[in-house]
Amino acid sequence: MTDETVRFLHDLKLPGMAACWTSLEETHQLDKVSLRDGMQLMLQHERDTRQANRIARLIKNAGFRQKATIEELEMDTTRGLSTADVTEQATGGYIRDARFTIVIGPTGTGKTFFICAMGERACRQGYKTLYFTMNTLIDQLRLVHLEGRETNFFRKLSAHDLLIIDDFGMVRLEGQIQHDFEQIIDDRYNRKALILASQLPVADWYNVFQSELIAEACLDRLVHKSKRFELKGDSLRKKY
Repeated sequence: MTDETVRFLHDLKLPGMAACWTSLEETHQLDKVSLRDGMQLMLQHERDTRQANRIARLIKNAGFRQKATIEELEMDTTRGLSTADVTEQATGGYIRDARFTIVIGPTGTGKTFFICAMGERACRQGYKTLYFTMNTLIDQLRLVHLEGRETNFFRKLSAHDLLIIDDFGMVRLEGQIQHDFEQIIDDRYNRKALILASQLPVADWYNVFQSELIAEACLDRLVHKSKRFELKGDSLRKKY
């Protein structure tokens, strides 16, 4: 009878309730709980299972380069990570308010780990998140133009609550790519959140663009209202 009940629950796409039923049976609680209490337990388990599965999907689909969590960050004001600033960022307020965040610092100071940790927290808060390095974003843009799918791609980016772009400035933006980048920034400005990480100081970003006009348009949106984290210190790769 129990196997049949579990099968029915799986057929109804209620794996959480099925797991709870099995657990109650294995612990000899099935005959000890009332229908009301048992149903409450099973519904709670189903809800928790669906929430956990959704978070796992969000994290997987985000495509983070590193597995990282806010809890693993080493807070150190001398390195540019204060507990107060990170805690505020971890609330997700910047996503709800569609604000931009800039993370800069030399190689090895933990930029990628930090932004992946922020992205992971965003996923756990239920926000659709997408991570790219600048190189992979450029490759994707070239591919969608070649296949005539650029409209759908830009629509996909806009549908995500948080877009994270790592290694900005490592490649000079020229031709159509700089126009595409301008469109991405314009689509998100005051609408959706963005995190941009770079080894270059912001003062050098102007030279990343081939066009002065596009540089001015992008930097005007990126810099003036953004939250900025400047990571400093020796390379963490020497430590780990």
